[in-house]
Amino acid sequence: MTIKEWPELERPREKLLHHGAGSLSDAELLAIFLRTGVPGKSAVDISRDLISQFGDLRGVLTANRDRICRMQGLGPVKFSYMQAALELGRRFLGQKIERQDVMTNPESVNDFLSFHLRDRSREIFAVLFLDNRHQVIKYEEMFYGTLGSASVHPREVVKQVLHHNAAAIIIAHNHPSGIAEPSQSDADITVKIQKALQLIDVRLLDHIIVGDGEFVSLSNRGIIQGG
Repeated sequence: MTIKEWPELERPREKLLHHGAGSLSDAELLAIFLRTGVPGKSAVDISRDLISQFGDLRGVLTANRDRICRMQGLGPVKFSYMQAALELGRRFLGQKIERQDVMTNPESVNDFLSFHLRDRSREIFAVLFLDNRHQVIKYEEMFYGTLGSASVHPREVVKQVLHHNAAAIIIAHNHPSGIAEPSQSDADITVKIQKALQLIDVRLLDHIIVGDGEFVSLSNRGIIQGG
């Protein structure tokens, strides 16, 4: 039976329109983006197969193109639909933290940083450049790989601060292990960057470490003084 033959209020699109997006399961939401199934399988069936294969919706949306396209009923077009959905989420969270003092809404900042950094397979060091009202000027990923005092260069951070004419910054990086506990290296590079910024009268407000569903603020840990 195809989705068109289902009772109207059991079809994902109609269910969403009548009861809201929150009423749909992960498979039903994904099926809306997949749009069509294949002979013998509806879009919902394919979505269930994907979630079973990759563990959850997050695993599906962060899987690479080759793995997705090997699944029955999928290909570059459906992969592009899913990537578009993911990018919509990124842009929504980005716009959510624009035009507001980020220090008044740390949850939105954490959500934004998590969305960008949580599922990356290597460490990424990123910077949120802020104006004098703590509104976001730019989000920029600056360093990649195993991060430490040798691979994160404070002078490059200062260079970009001056380029964006930022008054303050928040730095962040992810731990691909999923454990957000800071290392001594994390603390050391934080202190070095803060000292470099003090020379140009720019504030380091925080260093956020992103784990798997958890965050650590080095400002809250007392590593950043007077941020």
